[in-house]
Amino acid sequence: MITILKEVDYEQPQLEITPSDAACATKHAWARVPVEPSPAERTQLKDKIRQLLKEKNAVMVSHYYVHPDLQDLAEETGGLVSDSLEMARFGRDHAAQTLVVSGVRFMGETAKILSPEKRVLMPDLEATCSLDLGCPVDEFSAFCDAHPDRTVVVYANTSAAVKARADWLVTSSCALEIVKALKDKGHKILWAPDRHLGGYIQRETGADMLMWNGSCIVHDEFKAFELEALMREHPQAKVLVHPESPEHVVALADAVGSTSAILKAAREMDAREFIVATDNGMMHKLRTLNPGKVFLEAPTAGNSATCKSCAHCPWMAMNSLVDVARVLETGANEVQVDPTLIPRARVPIDRMLAFTSALKGGADAGSLVPMIGAA
Repeated sequence: MITILKEVDYEQPQLEITPSDAACATKHAWARVPVEPSPAERTQLKDKIRQLLKEKNAVMVSHYYVHPDLQDLAEETGGLVSDSLEMARFGRDHAAQTLVVSGVRFMGETAKILSPEKRVLMPDLEATCSLDLGCPVDEFSAFCDAHPDRTVVVYANTSAAVKARADWLVTSSCALEIVKALKDKGHKILWAPDRHLGGYIQRETGADMLMWNGSCIVHDEFKAFELEALMREHPQAKVLVHPESPEHVVALADAVGSTSAILKAAREMDAREFIVATDNGMMHKLRTLNPGKVFLEAPTAGNSATCKSCAHCPWMAMNSLVDVARVLETGANEVQVDPTLIPRARVPIDRMLAFTSALKGGADAGSLVPMIGAA
């Protein structure tokens, strides 16, 4: 069952659009892509950021979808490039008292929830997420109140207020295991916000899931018809798909999974060519770690497309070296979370981290069912 809620208006203030983004302007007319610095400016900015990180006792964490410069610099300075789960865990456990989160707003909020005593900075506080925007806490709370018999499971791509309303938090790397464990203990699930990821989990686990109607504006644009055409052009290529993609795209995949799972599949699968259906920010890490392999972007364009250049999140693209240097130097763009929300929002996050840590330590998912509790 899918509950359809009102359409969400993604309109933002008008900002500069570069010529390379003109093809996408009809859909994301508000998206601002920072001006690319010259090679000399890039070197100067990186050197400045390295120095500021030392001076400010700070560390960078960057998502796979942000600019390659921000990914490389995070790793070069002792930080981390990863998915949202590992970013959260790393920020919590690192000794640095300032965290610079290159990603989108919910990632900065999660870092602050787990480390309320630390200062969390983001290059651009306007960098958000369609899944977060599409799940307003008032409407979501009413949805939960209408179904009190269900265990509330929310995806990481949600606000701190929505997390505070949840029983469990999941990411795409652990959602299957957690929902299956809940199902095995008799829980009925209320799921939010991504309907494609929820549908994939429901098909894989057979869980009783009531869905919120949200989607990622990037993954929702992948096209099965055009993907099949590209597969015919590259018959030896393996298809790697993020489960936020539509069902017909997922059905064509050789491997389905989170960003970390896609990296693992690319490394381990016996193939030279891959077609990848996720944000094209992933291509940098895929190509860096697999220099002898070819990675092709799954199509968002074609006869059935509504967007001609949608394979990159416009909010992830708002992160820049210039803004990282600026926030480190000035302390601007500090992430604030209502202190009254933090204890409640931390509960589902800590449950997820405890569950995944046990799995990572070698525990079988079935043995972790007791920590779930009976319905």
